[in-house]
Amino acid sequence: MKERVEGLVARLRENELDGVLISAGENRRYLSGFSGSAGYLFITGANAILATDSRYTEQATNQSLYFDVKEVRGGWDWLIDEMKSAGVKKVGFESQAMTVSDYNSLIEAIKGDSSLRGVSMIPAPGLAENQRIVKDQEELQMLQLAIDAADEAMDHVCPTIEPGMTEREIAWRMEVAMRDFGADAISFDTIVAAGPNGAMAHHQPSDYVIKHRDPVVIDMGAKVGGYCSDLSRSISVGEPDETFNKIYDIVLGAQLIAINTVKIGMTGEEADSLSRDMIVEAGYGENFGHSLGHGVGLVIHENPWVGPRSPEVLQLNTVFTVEPGIYLSGWGGIRIEDIVMLGENGAVPMSKARK
Repeated sequence: MKERVEGLVARLRENELDGVLISAGENRRYLSGFSGSAGYLFITGANAILATDSRYTEQATNQSLYFDVKEVRGGWDWLIDEMKSAGVKKVGFESQAMTVSDYNSLIEAIKGDSSLRGVSMIPAPGLAENQRIVKDQEELQMLQLAIDAADEAMDHVCPTIEPGMTEREIAWRMEVAMRDFGADAISFDTIVAAGPNGAMAHHQPSDYVIKHRDPVVIDMGAKVGGYCSDLSRSISVGEPDETFNKIYDIVLGAQLIAINTVKIGMTGEEADSLSRDMIVEAGYGENFGHSLGHGVGLVIHENPWVGPRSPEVLQLNTVFTVEPGIYLSGWGGIRIEDIVMLGENGAVPMSKARK
C-alpha cells in the first residue's frame, strides 16, 4: 500500500494540491487495504489518515498498517483538526463520490473555524481512479482468482443446460458454482438471456423456459478479495441453427482480431474499431450497440473505456474486457467476452473458459 499512497502523493503535486479527502469505497480500499463499508482517507505529503467509526477501528488497524487509524463519531471535527495540523490550503475531494449534503456540511465546518480561512476544497474526480488503471502484481493475482472462479463455473454448468430449464435456474446454478470454485461473491447480477431474450444485451433472468436449439447468452462474474471478473459465453442448447453458426463465427472472429492485434499506445476508440470494423463489414454494424470493452478491477466497470469515442490511451498492465456482440430482434444474440491484460507484446488473455 505504501507504493500506492506514494503514487497518489505524486499526483497531488502534479495537481498542485496539498492533500486529498478520499470518500469512494473502492479508492479507500485500493489505497489503504481497508475493506470496511464506512470511512475516509485524508492523505498529504506527510501523513496518511484513515478515519472510521468504532465498528471498524480494529479491522482498519489490522488491514491498514501504513495508515494512522482514527476512531470518529461522525461530523468533520477530525478532519478540521488534521487540516490545521497539516497546514493545508488546497485540498482535493472526490466530487464524483461525495454527496452534496456531505460537501455542504464540510464547507460549513471549514467556514466555522477562523484558523482555516483560505482553505479551499478542490474537485479532484478521477485522481485515484486514474491511478487504478495500471494494475500491480497483487491486483493481477486477485483478478486472476476471480476470473478462474467464473471460468470454472461456466465450464461446469454449461454442459448441464438442457431444454426445460429456466433462465433463473441457470443463473442460480452459475452463482452457486462460482461460490463453490472460490468466489467471495458475484460481481454483478448474472445475465442469462435465452431465445429472443438474447437480443437484449442486459436482459435479467426470467421464467422463460429454454427450448431445443435456443441460443443462450450468459454474462456473469465472480468477486475475490474485492476484485471482479466478467465473462460472457453464448451457447446453443442442442444442434445450433444456421443463424447461430453464422453470427457466432462473425462475433468470435471480431473478438479474436481485437485480442490478437490490440497493443500499447492505442486509444480505446482504435481498439474498439478492431472488432467493430469487421462486424460492420459483415453487415451487422447496427446490431452491435455497445462498446467493445471496459476496465475491470475493484469495480466491474472502470477505466479504461474501450469504445467508439474513448480517447484514453491503453497502457502496459491495463486490464479490460473484449466483448463484441450481435443482437437480432426476434431471434436472440451472441456475445463473447474475455478479460485481457495488456502486456509488452499485446493482449494476454486471462479468461480461459471454453468457447
